[in-house]
Amino acid sequence: MSERETMEFDVVVVGGGPAGLSAAIRVKQRAHEIGRDISVCVLEKGGEIGAHVLSGAVIDPVALDELFPDWRDGGAPMGVPATDDALVLLSETGAWKLLTPPAMDNHGCFVASLGALTRWLGERAEELGVEVFAGFAAAEVLYHDDGRVRGVATGDMGRTADGAEGPNFEPGVELHATYTVFAEGCRGSLSEQVMERFGLRRDCQPQTYALGIKEVWEVDPARHKPGNVVHTVGWPLTADTYGGGFLYHMDRNRVAVGLVMGLDYANPHLSPFDEMQRLKTHPKLAPLFEGGRRIAYGARALNEGGAQSIPRLAFPGGALVGAAAGFMNVPRVKGSHTAMKSALLCADAIVDALGVGELPAVLDAYPAAFRKSWAWDELWRARNIRPAFRWGLWAGMAYAALEAFVFRGRVPWTLRHPGADHTHMRRATKRDAIAYSKPDGRLTFDKASSVHLAGVHHEDGQPCHLVLKDPDAALNVNWLLYEGPEERYCPAGVYEYLDAGDTDAPAKRLRINAQNCLHCKTCDIKDPTRNIVWTPPQGGEGPQYGEM
Repeated sequence: MSERETMEFDVVVVGGGPAGLSAAIRVKQRAHEIGRDISVCVLEKGGEIGAHVLSGAVIDPVALDELFPDWRDGGAPMGVPATDDALVLLSETGAWKLLTPPAMDNHGCFVASLGALTRWLGERAEELGVEVFAGFAAAEVLYHDDGRVRGVATGDMGRTADGAEGPNFEPGVELHATYTVFAEGCRGSLSEQVMERFGLRRDCQPQTYALGIKEVWEVDPARHKPGNVVHTVGWPLTADTYGGGFLYHMDRNRVAVGLVMGLDYANPHLSPFDEMQRLKTHPKLAPLFEGGRRIAYGARALNEGGAQSIPRLAFPGGALVGAAAGFMNVPRVKGSHTAMKSALLCADAIVDALGVGELPAVLDAYPAAFRKSWAWDELWRARNIRPAFRWGLWAGMAYAALEAFVFRGRVPWTLRHPGADHTHMRRATKRDAIAYSKPDGRLTFDKASSVHLAGVHHEDGQPCHLVLKDPDAALNVNWLLYEGPEERYCPAGVYEYLDAGDTDAPAKRLRINAQNCLHCKTCDIKDPTRNIVWTPPQGGEGPQYGEM
C-alpha cells in the first residue's frame, strides 16, 4: 500500500465555506496581533473555494462587520442592499400579502451571492498566510492513542470502481494539527462521525432538516427590482408540509427563485424538485420570468433544528462550527451570520488555548462564549417557530405570529421536535399520488437539464460515493413500501428504479447515477431506513456553482 505524506499544522479547518474561512482568518488575525506564528490550513472538497456554496441569499453582515470592519471599502461582493420585504400567502391562483414579522425585516441586509462572498473570504485568508487547499476532500478523522482528534486524512485519488489502486493512483495526505475545526456545512460526513464518537448529541434534541432548491434567472430589466425580497407560504405545498418559496432580486437583472421544504414530510410521492418547478407557474409569479432565461441551478440540505438541536460544540482536539453544528435561524431564513459568529468565537478560544503551551484541552471556552453571544440569543428567541409547524400550516402560522408580535421569543417553554425526519414518511398506499406536469422547457424544467446547469462533474471509474448499508433494502423496503421515494426526494436524478428484465428477479432494480450528485445530502437524511450513506468522492468533484 502506498505511503501517505504527513503535514503538520497548529490548526486544520475542514471546509472552505464562510464559517471555515472565518475561523481561519480570525486565528491569523489574532496571531498577528500577539506576534505569534500560528500555522493554519483549510481543506475544501470543491474544485475551488465557493464551488459548493449555495444559499438564498439575503446576508446579514453583522458577523462580517466583526471580522472585517472595513469590508465595504475592501471590495466585498455583497450585491445590493435589501429594500422591500414581503411575506405572501399563496393559493393555487390567489396571493395575499401578510403582515411581515419582525424577524423577517431585512433592513441592513444584502441580497448577494454567498459563493462570491466565500471566494472573497478565501482571498483574504490567503493574504493573511492561511494555506488553502481546494480540491482535496477530507475523508477520514485521525485520532491519538488517548482518543483526541489528531487531524484528518484526504481521500485517495485514482482508485478504480472496486477500490483497487489504478494506474494514476495518488494516496491521501495526513494533516495533523493541535486543533481540528470541522466546518463541513450541513450534514458533514466527518462532523457526523465526530458527533457520534464523542456523544456530542447526547443532550440535545434531534436535528431536523430542509432541502433548499434554487435557480438564478436573468430577467427583463423592466421587471427587475434590485433588493426586493419576497417569501411565500402555502401553495404549492399542502398544509401538512412545512416550507415556503423565495424570490430575491439580485444585481445585474438577476433573480434568485427557490423553495425550501422541510424533510419531515410524510408523502413518499412528493417531489421537492417538481414542487419548486410548480411554484414558478403561479399566476402572480410567472410573469416575472417571461422573456428571461435560467442561468444557474443548485440544491442543498440545511439545518432547521434551531437552538434545541445544537450539539456540544467542543471535544478533545477540536470543535464544530457553522452549519456542521446547525445555526440556522428558521424564521429569518438565514444562517451564514450565526455560522460565521460561531467560527470567530471558536478561533478566539483556539488562540487562547494555544498560548497555554500544555497538552491541548477541550475548547470549553468556545461553547461558553457562544452561549453569551448575540448569535445564541437570536437562535434562542426563534427556537419554537419550526417545531410549532408540526401542528400544520395554519396552527404553525398562528403560533409564530403570537411569538413574533406578542412574546418576541421570550416564553418559558421550549417546543420539541417530533423525531428525526426519516421517521415521518408514510407508506405509499397511505398517501395520495401527485400528478406533476411535464416540463415545458421555458419556465419549468427537468432534472437532467438542471444538473447540467450546476456544472456537476465526477470522474468515471471511481468507487461510488453513495453507499447502501443493505443493498436489498432498496427493493424490500423502499420500493415495496414507499414506491422508491429516492427517485423523487433527490433533486438531481441520482436514484432510478428500472425494470429488472428478468421474470425470476424482483420487478425493479435500483441504479445509482452518482455522477449526477449535487452533494446536497438529502439522501443521507431522508432515506426511510437511513440506508444510504453519503461519503466524500474524489476531491474537486461535484457541482461547480458560480454565483449561487
